[in-house]
Amino acid sequence: MNLNITAYSTALFATWYFIEDLGLLFDAGDGLISSLLQKSRKIENVFISHADRDHLTGLLQLNQLNAREGFPHIYFPNDSNSFRALEEFSKNFDRRVKQTVWSGMKEEEPVQINKNTFVQAVKNNHVRAAPNEHKSFGFLVYQTKAKLKEEYLALPQSEIVQLARSIGRETMTQEVRTNLLAYSGDTPVENFDKWNNAQILIHEATFLDRNDIDSSDTRYNKHSSLEDVLKMVSELTLDALILGHFSSRYTHEQIDGKLKSLCKEFKIDIPVYRVLPGQTHRNILQETPVNH
Repeated sequence: MNLNITAYSTALFATWYFIEDLGLLFDAGDGLISSLLQKSRKIENVFISHADRDHLTGLLQLNQLNAREGFPHIYFPNDSNSFRALEEFSKNFDRRVKQTVWSGMKEEEPVQINKNTFVQAVKNNHVRAAPNEHKSFGFLVYQTKAKLKEEYLALPQSEIVQLARSIGRETMTQEVRTNLLAYSGDTPVENFDKWNNAQILIHEATFLDRNDIDSSDTRYNKHSSLEDVLKMVSELTLDALILGHFSSRYTHEQIDGKLKSLCKEFKIDIPVYRVLPGQTHRNILQETPVNH
């Protein structure tokens, strides 16, 4: 699926990714509504990765303009109490947003967003938490469809129709899942098999190389380096990669230069796109890949 993805992602300031085809929003940093305008009305389900302010402060205006019965539906890590405080404040501040639904999620809990699509949370270690706590997530988006079981594939169509009437089509089919999209949220590179076989991976790359991580203040939440992300991607099966959450310490030329160099070093052949600091990128997959 060639998804229409619009995004803004600058580390420390704001991050959000809008998947228009699915009415789906990952994170909700500042500038969300002013960039999307009337298109924001298409947002039905919002998945927030963690409670850092640059990932959620756009929620108040989204609610003010678009709240209606049952929508938007906001999902967040279940053990992050900041979201419940924000829900209470927003509903006390503006009674028009009381229709918005807020729901805590746990790891691997599926959330159906339409008939054939669901979203699943995967825990990461961006935010320090006990093993049984859920405070920071990435997300996987799956599309499902019913496929005839192998033993029925060679049958003529007339016989398949007759069998479906007698034993039920559900007996003759099995569910097939396709991982349309994976979104890392803020995270260090870790346990990356979870992203394997995604059609599109959206991953953060705050720092350009490992040395920049080593020199950063380790008291704060953990992030990825572009170097580690592309090394990881070289070991995965993906159709496309979108990189964001770059630090504004880097110029656009530094980011693109490092990207091209590392793609060559790690032999990255899939199309690689990037969300540059300070820019809103619209329909990202229609841009020219940095490595092509």
